Amino acid sequence: MANHLVFEVGTALVLVGMAAVLASKLRFSIIPFLILLGMAVGPHAPQIGIIDLTFIKSSEIIDFFGRIGVLFLLFYLGLEFSVGKLVRSGRSIVIGGSIYVSMNFLLGLLYGFITGFPIMETLIIAGLLSVSSSAIVAKVLVDLKRTANAETELILGIILFDDIFLALFLSVMSGLLLNGSASIVGTITSVLISLAYMILFFIIARKGAPLLNKLLNIKSNEIFIIVIFAALFFISGFSEMIHVAEAIGALLLGLVFSETEHRDRIEKLVVPFRDFFGAMFFFSFGLSIDPFSLGGAVWLALGAVVLTVVGNFVAGLISGRKAGLSHKASSNIGLTIVSRGEFSIIVANLGITAGLMPVLKPFTAVYVLVLSIIGPLLTKESKAIYLLLNKIFKWDVKKKVKQTKEGA
Repeated sequence: MANHLVFEVGTALVLVGMAAVLASKLRFSIIPFLILLGMAVGPHAPQIGIIDLTFIKSSEIIDFFGRIGVLFLLFYLGLEFSVGKLVRSGRSIVIGGSIYVSMNFLLGLLYGFITGFPIMETLIIAGLLSVSSSAIVAKVLVDLKRTANAETELILGIILFDDIFLALFLSVMSGLLLNGSASIVGTITSVLISLAYMILFFIIARKGAPLLNKLLNIKSNEIFIIVIFAALFFISGFSEMIHVAEAIGALLLGLVFSETEHRDRIEKLVVPFRDFFGAMFFFSFGLSIDPFSLGGAVWLALGAVVLTVVGNFVAGLISGRKAGLSHKASSNIGLTIVSRGEFSIIVANLGITAGLMPVLKPFTAVYVLVLSIIGPLLTKESKAIYLLLNKIFKWDVKKKVKQTKEGA
């Protein structure tokens, strides 16, 4: 199919469209359908006549579509949030984020030591267990129409805190793994650059809104969307050049635009691109997984999955209660941020590039695949899970008793 690149990409899009229709009919998140579809037509898929389902020639284009999808998902997530809310909820976010990252990282360290991994592999495992998938969480929140929920503000704050942790973690581990020995000055410099870059965007969002309102006062939708896309891709690419994840750059730009009077217009124009390229991200992720290479790491990964589900739920419950949210809203936090995806893969790839144990690749593939499937399921069924746990722990009863005592 060397001369049929457009046809090959078209075939991929037809399959993605079929998966989308099926997910819609079943009223279920499209994410696991796309990942499993990608795995099914990946490296070992058959060639049927002129249709080559391995997508060898178009793999780079599909991967690039997926990369764009992450940018749009994170950009839209930033638009849904605002720096004003972040500042007002700063204390809750720092406390909630610290609880979430610390608990997951420590559980990852413990799991690595118990399963006999060397120190560097253990650190990588702890890192990939600690970072939620911003892309999947963003998609699920939008799909389930939960962006206005009371707990969503804290969920987004924890995700942002998690992204900051990721930037710091990658900076430190890059120094440890890729340079042989970490340069203290180099590591501190990388960390300071990342933090300063994020703070700069917060300042622009708070102080630069009037100027941005004038610059974006463009009547033509065609020109307006070109300007927005130019800013998105330039900022994302520039972020990567200074060793800040491009997805974080997209998120920060979304936060900036969320403070302008053009926010609703941007959202309306971006949504179709978010949905299309977001679907391609999950499909391309599935394509990268060879199902026949996963066997040796299945049980190891499933143990990490159980640990992550329990750790996330407990961390979410504690974070939510610390922020004054109800037990129901707090349980929603832990059941929403359990998904793992793009950032876990980035962490694992750092270890693989540095020549750590090969088992990291299949381990991460199974771990991410399972959580990318059950994560949206847990979020979708969060109400039923809360009602079940409430029968055990009697949260509502304790709340009524407390209110009665306070009233007396």
